[in-house]
Amino acid sequence: MEAQDGARVRNEDVPQNQDLSFVLPSVASFLSEYGWYAAFLCVGVYLLLQHLRKSRSTDSQSSPVSSGSQDPDSVERRQAALEASRRRMQEELDARAEEFRERQQRLEEDKRRQKIEMWESLKEGKSYKGKALAAQQNTEEAASSSSLRPNTDKKPLRSSGYNPLSGDGGGTCSWRPGRRGPSAGG
Repeated sequence: MEAQDGARVRNEDVPQNQDLSFVLPSVASFLSEYGWYAAFLCVGVYLLLQHLRKSRSTDSQSSPVSSGSQDPDSVERRQAALEASRRRMQEELDARAEEFRERQQRLEEDKRRQKIEMWESLKEGKSYKGKALAAQQNTEEAASSSSLRPNTDKKPLRSSGYNPLSGDGGGTCSWRPGRRGPSAGG
């Protein structure tokens, strides 16, 4: 009998293989009743965490003085240097604008003087075209020297006077477009 009692004790002492299968029905019933609410709750918590993380990072970036990484003296020096740079750039811009205004006034004065000379020479009965052309060339040279782009002579590409759009001159083919307007069909 002792052998049988020992066998019983051993069978009772051996733990049974217990899995989590008893939890499955209760989880399934919970999800079937409240599944959509749980999903929306999870999405809401995720979005809230993202928003809080973003606002915390912007707060740390917008207030660097509170983090202690910069001292007020360096911030003041940087702002003073920035202001000096802006002032210097504005002075350069003002100087260039004043130079441009003076150049424009000189050109206008030259044109006005040329017109007066042409009018006086016309009153005297002299030809003004020679003087006008010379004066105009002088002003063009002054204008081209002040501008940045070089003066280029515009020569015709072909000296024969051929123009393909006019239909005259040139080769044997003379194409002309048809009449405009509605067709005379029936």
